[in-house]
Amino acid sequence: MFLYFQVFFFLCSISFSMVFGFDQTNIILRGNLDNSLFMFEKKKIGRVAFMGGSITEMNGYRPLIMDWLEKRFPKTQFSFNNAGISSTCSTTGAFRLNRDVLSNGPLDLFFIEFAVNDNQDANHNHAACIRGMEGIIRQMRTKSPKTEIISTFFVNPGMLKKLQARETPLTMRAHQEVLIKYGVSQINLAREVADQIQKKSLTWSQFGGTHPKKFGNQMCAEMHFNLLEQAWKDRNPRSRINKSIPTEPINPFSYFNGHFLSPEKIQTKNWIYSEPDWSNLPGKKRSRYLDIPMLHSKSVNESLKVNFTGNAIGAFIVAGPDACVIEYNIDDQPNRSIDLFHRFSSNLHYPRTVIFAHDLNAGTHSLNLKIKPNSKSKAVRIMEFCIN
Repeated sequence: MFLYFQVFFFLCSISFSMVFGFDQTNIILRGNLDNSLFMFEKKKIGRVAFMGGSITEMNGYRPLIMDWLEKRFPKTQFSFNNAGISSTCSTTGAFRLNRDVLSNGPLDLFFIEFAVNDNQDANHNHAACIRGMEGIIRQMRTKSPKTEIISTFFVNPGMLKKLQARETPLTMRAHQEVLIKYGVSQINLAREVADQIQKKSLTWSQFGGTHPKKFGNQMCAEMHFNLLEQAWKDRNPRSRINKSIPTEPINPFSYFNGHFLSPEKIQTKNWIYSEPDWSNLPGKKRSRYLDIPMLHSKSVNESLKVNFTGNAIGAFIVAGPDACVIEYNIDDQPNRSIDLFHRFSSNLHYPRTVIFAHDLNAGTHSLNLKIKPNSKSKAVRIMEFCIN
């Protein structure tokens, strides 16, 4: 019976590949995925997590892969973790990885996507993309060294236009640099979509846009099935091994020591740690942020001091229509400022991570911040401090 299932799923992967006409250069196996096969086949246990933005959070490609894995390994007890959070980028991902993914222990298989969010939500430059994505991958390799990782590139209209002009979008270029360095397997759905649209075998409308429709999600899932069957074909692992970690990171300031520091642990009399009065605040709200306390100031004149150890500090915030400009300094250096308002904040309390400094000398530091006196808006709502 087990051999039957193996043959069935292998033939299915071939037939689906023929239907969609995948270019195999867009399905990239780096190394092997033996550790996951060993757990699924021999130990009958599967710990699988998905991290990304709204494309992961929604009922898209993720539940299709979950369903396929359960059918592919019918005797395996799977646990799945949906760690997708709409609008968040790889920077946020690096700081929340421990809380949202690794807090329940090591994984067997980890799916990750942030190419679109690093582009349209965070508007990251190349270095910021590296710091976020390498922060996630290197941290995973360190804390859960037997985990197999697969990264997927989704696509939005701007990225699609570049791909059709035979250019590689910045976020994809940066993420791929990390994936190659760490030997991480990759699904280049973005280029597959661009190529098929140019060949007129697919339309953008049929695919479903930035947040794919059923057809687009099925297409994405089939590419993953193709990769997994390719990786597991004729393999019979008898044990698991640690995945290798490059001696030197691409960027020494990547967030591979990233973690959250709760504002609840900050001793202050000048700021309040409580749930915002959402009913009296204009703008749309997302339910996941409505029942949690956040740190906010009593008035524009109240300063906040945060002592921390590391080489980077930032804040994971909710920025609404009333988001302010913050004035801050680190270790009594000259004041700097950062605008918490985001272009998507006009009518939405929008989650984002702002970084105050990413390249400090490793050690103990102090952050001092307050609302900038001449800021037109007066609100700052901090869910977590981000320390690396």
